[in-house]
Amino acid sequence: MEGNHDQPSKDEAMPKWTIDKPEKLTFEAVSELSVRIVAGRLAVLASDGPPTLEVSDIDTPPLIVEQDDDGRLTVAYKDLTWDGILGWLRPGRRDTTLTLTLPKECPVQAGVISASAVVAGFERRTNVKSVSGEIVLDGVSGEIEAETVSGAVESRGLAGDLSFTSVAGELTVAGGTPRRLRANTVSGRITADLELPPTGHVTLHSVSGSIVVRLPGAVDADVSLRSTSGRLNSAFTGLGTTSRPGAKSVSGRLGGGMASLSASTVSADVTLLRREQ
Repeated sequence: MEGNHDQPSKDEAMPKWTIDKPEKLTFEAVSELSVRIVAGRLAVLASDGPPTLEVSDIDTPPLIVEQDDDGRLTVAYKDLTWDGILGWLRPGRRDTTLTLTLPKECPVQAGVISASAVVAGFERRTNVKSVSGEIVLDGVSGEIEAETVSGAVESRGLAGDLSFTSVAGELTVAGGTPRRLRANTVSGRITADLELPPTGHVTLHSVSGSIVVRLPGAVDADVSLRSTSGRLNSAFTGLGTTSRPGAKSVSGRLGGGMASLSASTVSADVTLLRREQ
């Protein structure tokens, strides 16, 4: 490994580094990653090269880097646990800028408080958490979970399963081909431009945040749009409309069905757009 740290032998303590200045480490192998920072910028990128960690800027306190005998790598502040991210209340910015490169099949767990984060190219299991920082998932497939307080999540080229939960954070899905997409917000807006495979199932819910979905003009899907007091708008003909006090819906089958889309709100608008081929 690079850096000023000697790697302990297998019968010694778990390898551990204290990073308090710009530094680069190279690892023989990483089987799983957990990274947690407060402010600044984080990039976790899939690569065919050797696993690396590069810290180009860091404030105090230092970051602690540990790797266990099974290859699991942890990069975090001592007092910032994965379960404690969304409730973080400690003062101080703790700015840091770091980049990790790992094999595309490596499971990734990335948490930020106010930092921006990019996670790109992973194919297995990805978990992200944010308080107010923006997270971009670029070309990430497999099983994906995203949880924020007010932080926005943008997904580009989604393939696989995405579960998104937020209080006020927005979700944007661009060019997505999901097997499963589940999103639940209180006031966050949901915008999704999708291709729906035959087995694709999309369920979107918001209390007061608007929902906008765009589908291809030729799509095979069962559609259900519902709202208590918001407006429902559809660019597709052939869907039925029902309205009664406290409940409005637009539903029906597009093409031959197979896939499904369900979008519901309490007080916000739901809009279904049609993308011409």
